[in-house]
Amino acid sequence: MKICVIGSGYVGLVSGACFADLGNNVICVDKNVNKISNLKNGVIPIYEPGLEELIQRNVKQKRLKFSTNISNSIIKSDIIFICVGTPTKIKSNEANLKYIFQVVKDLKKNLNKYKIIVTKSTVPVTTGDKIQKLLTTKTNKKLFDVVSNPEFLREGEAIRDFMFPDRVVVGTNSKKANDVLKNLYSPIIKKKGRYFNTSRRAAEVIKYAANGFLATKITFINEMSNLCEKLNVDVTDVSLGIGTDERIGARFLRAGPGYGGSCFPKDTRALISTSKKFKTDLSIVKSTINSNENRYKYLLTKINEILNNNLKNKKITFLGVTFKAGTDDMRDSASLKLIPYLIKKGAKVSYYEPTGIKKDFDKKKVVYFNNIKDACKNSDLLIIHTEWNEFKQLNFNRLINKKKFKIYDLRNLYSPKKMKNKNINYFSIGR
Repeated sequence: MKICVIGSGYVGLVSGACFADLGNNVICVDKNVNKISNLKNGVIPIYEPGLEELIQRNVKQKRLKFSTNISNSIIKSDIIFICVGTPTKIKSNEANLKYIFQVVKDLKKNLNKYKIIVTKSTVPVTTGDKIQKLLTTKTNKKLFDVVSNPEFLREGEAIRDFMFPDRVVVGTNSKKANDVLKNLYSPIIKKKGRYFNTSRRAAEVIKYAANGFLATKITFINEMSNLCEKLNVDVTDVSLGIGTDERIGARFLRAGPGYGGSCFPKDTRALISTSKKFKTDLSIVKSTINSNENRYKYLLTKINEILNNNLKNKKITFLGVTFKAGTDDMRDSASLKLIPYLIKKGAKVSYYEPTGIKKDFDKKKVVYFNNIKDACKNSDLLIIHTEWNEFKQLNFNRLINKKKFKIYDLRNLYSPKKMKNKNINYFSIGR
């Protein structure tokens, strides 16, 4: 099939490369000239395991191309996937749909034949209705169908999630569009996943509802971990005890510094904004947002306790600063709140991050090291912030090279008992 993917960011690149790998002819389009130029030269703008190799293979096979010419790419294609960003509006917490509607303007000019227009971007309910209304004229009613096909890609696991999906949700009442999309997805739904056809509005709600619920699970176990610490109970036992209940499930029941990234913070806020428009109270989601946004305060209180309320001139090293492992995404990472506070209190902060130096931090105040050994040396407190595999079997005594040091493990990667046997002053979450 001939596919045009508009927006060459995280969702667009992964989707475009995967569709191409399934044998389709794909054009990934973006107005960012530098991004497209880099992609043509094999430079990938995001960190996602396996994506570079996937793109290289399909470019070589001439199934995947990159372009800045949106009009020409639309004209050549039969299915158009809208994968542009929908960031949060700072003042209202609504999803900003300006990029979506910029694409709609380009689409309206280039409906030369029947096309299926698919929103893969996360958009509030009724956005598909608005797109259809904007596109419709007296003469082009039969030239398109607007479909909602939300993505459920986890950063760091995106290619696997695309190729082996739990489900493929397609929101449309058009039999023609549904038949085409079911055929498009047939190579992967045969393997494992389930194809689910529903209404366009329902598909839009499903995306927000899924992220809202998963964010709630993370926040719930984090709050339980606070209680576990007071009761001298291991939160990992609690997670296992409730996660093995099939009605609950174990995934997303891992205590940590809170959720972040491109989806959960943005989508929970947008969900609340939508509920206000339709005069519905989503009190559970509101509480989830509030609890997650204040999670860092609890962690800072704990850090102060660990260092006996004396942060001045203490060398504190962060292992990982992204919101989770497998990604270079810094959006809403707990480190963005923890590190500035520690610096303000006089601590000397450094970090090692597998995906490289981050522009989010002031280079004069926060020191980046490109290897673990140099980063950890002579640290007073080592904070394991992100659960990268290379952090899971470290010899801390050799790394830190100091008699008295402390570890605060925000991901519970190590056994408290084993750390105690090694005479390491170790603290973790909910244990």
